[in-house]
Amino acid sequence: MISISKLLCGSENFGDILRYSPSSGKQIHGAAAGHGPVVVWNMTRSCNLRCIHCYASAGSERHPGELSTGEARKFIDGLAEFKVPVLLFSGGEPLMRPDFFELAEYAAGRNIRPTVSTNGTLVTLEVARRLKEIGVGYVGISLDGTGEGNDRFRGKKGAFEAALGGIRHCLEVGQRVGLRFTINRHNYHQLADIFDLIEKEKIPRVCFYHLVYSGRGREMVDEDITHAQSRAALDLIMEKTVYFHRRGMPVEILTVDNHADGVYIYLKLLREDPARAEQVYRLLKQNGGNRTGIAIAAVDWEGYVHPDQFTMHHTFGNVRKKSFGEIWTDLSQPILAGLKNRRPLLKGRCARCRWLDLCNGNFRSRAEAVYNDFWAPDPACYLTDEEIGAA
Repeated sequence: MISISKLLCGSENFGDILRYSPSSGKQIHGAAAGHGPVVVWNMTRSCNLRCIHCYASAGSERHPGELSTGEARKFIDGLAEFKVPVLLFSGGEPLMRPDFFELAEYAAGRNIRPTVSTNGTLVTLEVARRLKEIGVGYVGISLDGTGEGNDRFRGKKGAFEAALGGIRHCLEVGQRVGLRFTINRHNYHQLADIFDLIEKEKIPRVCFYHLVYSGRGREMVDEDITHAQSRAALDLIMEKTVYFHRRGMPVEILTVDNHADGVYIYLKLLREDPARAEQVYRLLKQNGGNRTGIAIAAVDWEGYVHPDQFTMHHTFGNVRKKSFGEIWTDLSQPILAGLKNRRPLLKGRCARCRWLDLCNGNFRSRAEAVYNDFWAPDPACYLTDEEIGAA
């Protein structure tokens, strides 16, 4: 996750302490010194929508093997013992699980910041109030276009208006909320519309996700945007970030799942603002690039631990049998150990790239989906051979 707002404008936001602390890029097991990783918990596989890019391949039925409420509490206790700073409740659709509020409140009581990733269609005004009351730190609501564009992507007519209503309800009660947008060929042309929506609705945060080929999204490899479109998308995101900042609009803008973005920004600033480029380089070095298996972890509905929420076909253990901390520090697992020290394992362009300290090999799940090799180069890296020093 790259804070475009911080890199370009020097803004300060809550997550920056996890992403840009002086030791964050050097951690073996956690997001920052003395902490475990941020954990994404796909607490249910059930969902009321059917998004074409769903990495969890969610469906309408509840999975019979989901952790029980008691097992979930024990799992959260293990996270607290391992000093996990943030637990992201995800799915499927987390609000479809009957004990969601009980478990989110329990996490908050164990000094873990609960956050929620939701499609937003179930966030009524009462739900928004309840989220605020129990101490949910942030609600990320997914929109993948505007109007019918979003509805086609989400597989349900009316999904856009319902999700927008969820954002409005959160804003009304003072619950911190933001928008999540996964860029692909179906919605690339609506990026400008999304920024218009942010300005009109006064949405204070937006995360632009690069497509990851996982779950149902694995079938969308040929529907990702081109490298040229990735560069153009980031140019627009940078332009709008500066625009909001100069207008005094406190919008936090981030990109997710492609650390080529950070290098692209640095190289562009190196030509236009060398002093700012130096500061950006320092921040990217502190961040350390992709930290799947280091500062990010995922646990699924059955309690299995994975490198991240997009890499569920690699499993390290189950929290029903061992605590999360025991599993996360077991370096006898080749993939987990490799992610914590991946530089000698990377192949192709990634192995030759001069920006490894800033990117850390980018996203392994995409490489495996395209090349059937976990350590192959990330096909979504849009930097040229000249830019990475491999020409």
